[in-house]
Amino acid sequence: MAQVGESEATAGGILAEAKRRRSFAVISHPDAGKSTLTEALALHAEVIDSAGAVHGKSGRRGVTSDWMEMEQQRGISVSSAVLQFTYKDAVVNLLDTPGHGDFSEDTYRVLAAVDAAVMLLDAAKGLEPQTLKLFDVCRSRKIPVITFVNKWDRPGREPLELLDEVEQTIGLRPMPVTWPLGVAGALRGLIEVGTGEFTRFTRAAGGATRATAEPVAADVIAAEEPEFWTTAQDEIALLEEIGAQFDEKDFLSGRATPVLFGAALSNIGVARLLDALVELAPPPAEREDAEGRPRALDAPLSGLIFKVQAGMDRAHRDRMAFLRINSGRFERGMVLTHAATGKPFATKYAQSVFGNQRTTVEEAYPGDVVGLVNANALRPGDTLYAAEPVQYPAIPSFAPEHFSVARCKDAGKTKQFRRGIEQLDGEGVIQVLRSDRRGDQAPVLAAVGPLQFDVVAARMASEFSAPITLEHLPYQIARVTDEAGEEALARQSECEVLTRSDGVKLAVFSNKWRMDVVIRKFPDVRFDPLLAGTVTD
Repeated sequence: MAQVGESEATAGGILAEAKRRRSFAVISHPDAGKSTLTEALALHAEVIDSAGAVHGKSGRRGVTSDWMEMEQQRGISVSSAVLQFTYKDAVVNLLDTPGHGDFSEDTYRVLAAVDAAVMLLDAAKGLEPQTLKLFDVCRSRKIPVITFVNKWDRPGREPLELLDEVEQTIGLRPMPVTWPLGVAGALRGLIEVGTGEFTRFTRAAGGATRATAEPVAADVIAAEEPEFWTTAQDEIALLEEIGAQFDEKDFLSGRATPVLFGAALSNIGVARLLDALVELAPPPAEREDAEGRPRALDAPLSGLIFKVQAGMDRAHRDRMAFLRINSGRFERGMVLTHAATGKPFATKYAQSVFGNQRTTVEEAYPGDVVGLVNANALRPGDTLYAAEPVQYPAIPSFAPEHFSVARCKDAGKTKQFRRGIEQLDGEGVIQVLRSDRRGDQAPVLAAVGPLQFDVVAARMASEFSAPITLEHLPYQIARVTDEAGEEALARQSECEVLTRSDGVKLAVFSNKWRMDVVIRKFPDVRFDPLLAGTVTD
C-alpha cells in the first residue's frame, strides 16, 4: 500500500509541475523584431537586468540568443535558441527561432517541441510570406497562436486593417486583448479591452530597461486625448459588435488568436504579453506516439530530440541535444534508452540553457527542455525513454532546393573535413548526400536555402579548421526514390540519384520540366515528394 501511495504522489507531482509549464516559440518574418522581443520578455521576467541588442547595438548588453558570430555580424537569426526562466508561478520555456526563410527547417523542428506560439507582426508590414509559411506549420501541428503586433511606436497601418488581414489571409479570427490609443508612430498607451483600463508608458533610455507603466483614469486620458480616445472607443465597440471577444475554446482549437499591441524595442506591452502567455497558453498535454497512441503525462519519462547543436560555447567543444520532455520526471544521471538503436544513453551531463549560458539541471518535467551534453549518437527526431518503450513520430526533412559539392581546400585537413561534415549533418544544419561518382571526398550538400551553405562554410573554417570550397550543382528539385529509380536514372541527363546519410535515396532534377519528362518515361518507378520547404498545405 505504501508503494501505491508513493506512486500516486509521484504522479500527482508530475501533473502539478506540468500544469505550471508554458512552452512556446516566437515566429515571425525576418526583421519583425523577434530576437528583440525574446530579450524583452526575459527582461520583464526579471531574469536579466538590461535588454541587450543581440546584434551589437552600442551601449546595450544582455542575454544573447543569437550566439553565433555570423548571426551577430549579419543581424539575422540562423539558429534556434532556448531560454528557460520562472515567471510568477509558471516555468517558461521560450524557444527563439530563425527568422530567415532559408532556415525554416530548423523552425519546423522547434515547433515540434512547443505547446503554443507567438506570431510577431510588424505594424507596418503585417503578414509577410515567411509569416504565412510558419503559421501553416502551426496549423498543421494544431499549435494555438497568440499574435503580437510589434513596432507600434513607429509609423504603420491601421489596427483594424491588420486584424482584417489576419482573418482574411490565414482564417484566424482576431480577439484583441489590448488596443492601441493613438496611431502607429504616435502611440499614447494601451487599453485593456476587457476592462477598459488604460496604461501610459514612458520608454527608458535606449529601451534597455523596462518602460514605466502608469495607469491613467479613463476620464483623464479622454480629456487629454479626446480625438484618439473617441476613435479607440468606437473601434473597440465595433469589435464587440462583430463578436471579437476572447473565446478560450476557439483559441485552443486554432480558430482564433488573441491579439496584443506594443513595441518590443521600447518594452511597451511586453509585460502584458508575458501575462497573456501564462494566463492563456496551454500547459503540456499528452502527445501521441508514432502509432497515434497518447502517452500520459505521468507515464515513465520520454521525450523528443528536436535540435542538436555544437559550438554554442567556444570553451566547450561539445555537442548538445535538446530534449523536449513529453512525459514523466527527468532526473540527472538517469539512464534512458535511445529508441532508434535500443542502446542506453546516460544523462550525467544535463543542463538548462539560457541563451549561451548553461547551468546543471537536476530535474525536469513535461514541457521542459533539457540540454544533453556529448550527445554524439543523437539526431533531431530521435526518441529517448525510460522503462516503457515509446517512439514518437520522426521530424521529416524538407525537400532541398539548392545543391553544392563540398571539397576541402587543404588536403592535409581531410580528417577534420570528414568529421565536420558528419557533425553538421548530424545536427541537421545541412543534408549530406553521397554518390559513387564523387566519393566521400566530395559530398553533395543539399539545402532549403542558400544561406545554409554560408553557415556550413563559416563553421567548417572556425570550428574544424577545415575551410571548404563549394561548387554549385544545377539541381532544383528532389524526390524520394529507390534502387529501381537509381537504375532508371543512370542513363538520363540533367538528373542523378544521391544517397542521404540516413540511407534514403534522392532523385535530383535540374527543373520541374525535366522531372515530369522522367516521371512520364518511367511511370512505375517511385518518385515521392518530400515535405515542402515552403511549408504548404
